Formats: sequence, C-alpha cells, structure tokens
Amino acid sequence: MKQRPEPVLPYDASVAIGALAHALSMLKGAAEVRAFLEDLCTPAELEAMGDRWKVVPLLIQGVPYREIHERTKVSVTTTGRVARTLERGAGGYLAAVRRLGL
Repeated sequence: MKQRPEPVLPYDASVAIGALAHALSMLKGAAEVRAFLEDLCTPAELEAMGDRWKVVPLLIQGVPYREIHERTKVSVTTTGRVARTLERGAGGYLAAVRRLGL
C-alpha cells in the first residue's frame, strides 16, 4: 500500500472515516453503495473486502477455517483476522449480520 510522507494524525483519520461513514449512510440501496465503493476502491480492495464479508456467515455457523478456505478460496490467515474482528471488533460485522438475518 502507498505510504504517506507524513503520518495522518489520529484525529484527522477519525474525521475522514466519520465523513465516509456519513456519505455511505446517505446512499439509497445496494446499487448506489456498490457504485460508490467501485469509485472509491481499487479492484483489489473490493476483492479483499468481498472475501472478508464472504467468510463472516461461515464463521458464525462455526465452519472450520480450513473448510472455509476450501469452499471460498479465502486464505486461512484472512479468515482468522475476520474471526478476531468478529470477536473483538467494533461490532459492524455483527450489526450487518443481524440486519440481514444471517
């Protein structure tokens, strides 16, 4: 990933993430969100986010990491990171899972 010449101050990063979250919340429907994400992210970033989201329901169902890899081709390392985030993250995955009824 490209490095900045100077680190972003934590406050500035928080403000920027807050503004991004607000922009996402203003969009109507999956088509608008998808278009926004396609404009915002590189194809590799979108693929990485899609991979993370793909393993969330399987982790919630208790599917073993190796089986998740066999089914999805998502690395065991990525699956482990997602699992840690499900346990100790900000709760975003779980909020989405609840809203979707997964």
